[in-house]
Amino acid sequence: MNLVIALLVSGHYLSKDRIRQVVEGYHDQSDDAFERMFERDKEELREIGIRIEVGSHDKAFDDELGYRIRRDEFELPELVLDPDEAAVVGLAARVWQHARLAAQTSSALLKLKAAGIPVEPDALSLVEPKLAATEPSFEPLWDAVATRTPVRFEYARPGQPRQTRAVEPWGVLSWHGRWYLVGYDRDRTATRMFRLSRVAGEVRPAGPPGSYTVPDGTDLRALAIQLSPAPPEGTATVRVRPGGGWALRRRANAVAAGNDGWDVLEVPYAGRWGMAEDIASFGAAVVVDGPPELREAVVSLLRGVVEQGAA
Repeated sequence: MNLVIALLVSGHYLSKDRIRQVVEGYHDQSDDAFERMFERDKEELREIGIRIEVGSHDKAFDDELGYRIRRDEFELPELVLDPDEAAVVGLAARVWQHARLAAQTSSALLKLKAAGIPVEPDALSLVEPKLAATEPSFEPLWDAVATRTPVRFEYARPGQPRQTRAVEPWGVLSWHGRWYLVGYDRDRTATRMFRLSRVAGEVRPAGPPGSYTVPDGTDLRALAIQLSPAPPEGTATVRVRPGGGWALRRRANAVAAGNDGWDVLEVPYAGRWGMAEDIASFGAAVVVDGPPELREAVVSLLRGVVEQGAA
């Protein structure tokens, strides 16, 4: 991803030395390690259809060859997605919007500008994620999943004291609009699911990387269904603007066209305040028709946001 950003925003061909300086993960490597990583990354990009152009600034002279990604070749034609496809794309985009990627992108742009290389910041819109994973535990848990590193963290459930959990992370997934960790709880010797917003404090390693394996055939979504903490306690009737509220559409039992141009959804939910937070996050794109207690909860949350902004 960092290599794509560097080659996409540069208006000129970037030499291999310049790429090594600006792309996170390259400049700390030995010459041999950098060459292997660079060739591997180029090949992976080509395999997924991203063409890297090789050339020089002045063909009349024997300039050093450089690399770039042409914006007109990178851009996709207009796509029309059905609701399920749009929801999947939205969830995939969420994964890439976290602090590390944002910091690396900013660092690469600054280094290119400092070297006098013209950049096109607008090109970043082509790889710009639209949804965020804001929980502080997201990044360290995502890394733990990727490196098979067991972790230890404090977990705070509503109305209960904090508990220390030692977990072998199997995967991170979005479930009913929230991020969860699924893994093996060592202390309870059982598979468990943890909501990332309830992870308190620092996520710490509880062993070396690669010290456990994920069972073959593990299906995170099937486990989420099995481990969901509570069955639905009610059904919300909400009106959603056309083209909006995809996470709610995905959870809906029924979708119908309303008389006012909005879509009417019937969405089951397990907790009133959790559902209220989900609905409030869509702002003016979603309106609650019922039940009354859910509508009151959403209004209360939105009023609190307005009061905080006015303070």
